[in-house]
Amino acid sequence: MANLQQATLAGGCFWCIESAFNSIEGVESAYSGYAAGHIDNPTYEQVCSGSTGHAEVVRVNFDADTISYRDVLEIFFSLHNPTQLNRQGNDVGSQYRSAIFYHNDEQKKLAEEIISEIEEQQIWPDPVVTEVTEVNNYYQAEDYHQDYFTNNPQNQYCNMVVAPKLAKFKKNFASRLK
Repeated sequence: MANLQQATLAGGCFWCIESAFNSIEGVESAYSGYAAGHIDNPTYEQVCSGSTGHAEVVRVNFDADTISYRDVLEIFFSLHNPTQLNRQGNDVGSQYRSAIFYHNDEQKKLAEEIISEIEEQQIWPDPVVTEVTEVNNYYQAEDYHQDYFTNNPQNQYCNMVVAPKLAKFKKNFASRLK
């Protein structure tokens, strides 16, 4: 029987993060969604306005016997720049912030440890701004956002941003792919 756990992560546009995690061995599913806002059941348009307080997130359902939470976080940190406050590349606004929304105290502790390790190793020239917050007010995004990259190969954003990021990711994590 699988040891299913969840991780809820924000690292810019959810299309990039979701596509990567859905290709990893041990990940049962990854869904685009919204978390940590102050209104119920927000729409994409509301979240994009920056007025709801939500972040674009990916909820990763994983088998902890196959892939550890630490591994999930290490992959997460490889997929975005955790030193950019309220942005990733050209995507700007608090909805694109870097955040780990923990589900229990163990996840919180591990997230804080990994951020400390990244800081100590000086992997980035600037400080890590990833927030570590208990998951709250989570909503799965609209159906058309799920598997967006796979279902919209003609989309210009996917071709210019998601595809190169995913190609680099797959090269770096080839041994972990499904």
